[in-house]
Amino acid sequence: MKQNSDLNASFYSPVVRRLVPYVPGEQPKIDGLVKLNTNENPYPPSPRVLAAIQLAAQQGLQLYPDPEATALRQTIAAHHGLEPQQVFLGNGSDEVLAHGFFAFFQHGCPLLMPDISYSFYQVYCRLYGIPVETVPLTESLCLDVAAYARADGTAIAGVVIANPNAPTGVGLALQQVEQLLRLHPRRVVLVDEAYVDFGGDSAMGLIAQYPNLLVVHTLSKSRSLAGLRIGFACGQAHLIEALERVKNSFNSYPLDRLAIAGGVAAFEDQAWFEQTRRAVMSSREGLVLALEDFGLQVLPSQANFVFARHPTQDAAAIAAGLRARGVLVRHFKLPRIEQYLRISVGTPAQCDALVQALASVLAALA
Repeated sequence: MKQNSDLNASFYSPVVRRLVPYVPGEQPKIDGLVKLNTNENPYPPSPRVLAAIQLAAQQGLQLYPDPEATALRQTIAAHHGLEPQQVFLGNGSDEVLAHGFFAFFQHGCPLLMPDISYSFYQVYCRLYGIPVETVPLTESLCLDVAAYARADGTAIAGVVIANPNAPTGVGLALQQVEQLLRLHPRRVVLVDEAYVDFGGDSAMGLIAQYPNLLVVHTLSKSRSLAGLRIGFACGQAHLIEALERVKNSFNSYPLDRLAIAGGVAAFEDQAWFEQTRRAVMSSREGLVLALEDFGLQVLPSQANFVFARHPTQDAAAIAAGLRARGVLVRHFKLPRIEQYLRISVGTPAQCDALVQALASVLAALA
């Protein structure tokens, strides 16, 4: 078997041989699971989204979609007080991020990022041959902006952070984001705001002031459209032009007609967005209190998940015990955070199911 494996791998390019791909959260096909491991929104999208998708499915699927996704670009620009030429769209924020890494960070010097953050960042760097320099979070797992300074003039490729950070959920204030932008005015600072709608401070309002700022968003989380795959980036027009160059050298039609129609409708139903995101935030506060009642230490979260550890019980054992009781959470076997669990915020019923299962697990482990 190994001989065949070696033969098959001989077809790979050297880059592919070295790749260590991103591993997404488990998506089991098991009925009845309480699935709190992939930060999906527990609420469905707006009914207006479903109606728009149905209408789009009946009209023109034999034709290519608008390669510029003009209607959605204009909608997003209006929502954020920007011009359409300041908005870039892609097939989920992961594709947008990948294009951003390719467009801005291939300078041959290291890209700065937190040592604990979205693990796809390092995958992109391996894919594109971008050197990485990780900057440790503080002991309390917060980002230390001052640590990103390079007083000796050492060249960097840029900076990428998630705000709020993943998987910790801890956010930076806008003043700290501005400090990062001022530290490296000649390099792009990419701020991934996948979870910002759940209580974080968005940097969208800083775009006019900072030509090096690129803000990336997704409709997967707060807009409940993880299954539709829509991401976007906002920045000054010169940054968006660079992303368009990459996109049109890769795939001119990243968003289909259904995604464009559904995305527009999601932004048009602001009341639904506010109702569901506030419901998630309310459940998060109740979940934090319940976890703390069990003695867990919970980091302050501005996302639709919490990051928590038990002071004496092993995180892997807790995760396994929860899974045996039909509740999925995410456990990362990584340095510094191997004793933490990332728990997506579900509906009140899902959070109650988690709490009950956790009580059973902790009693069994005691």
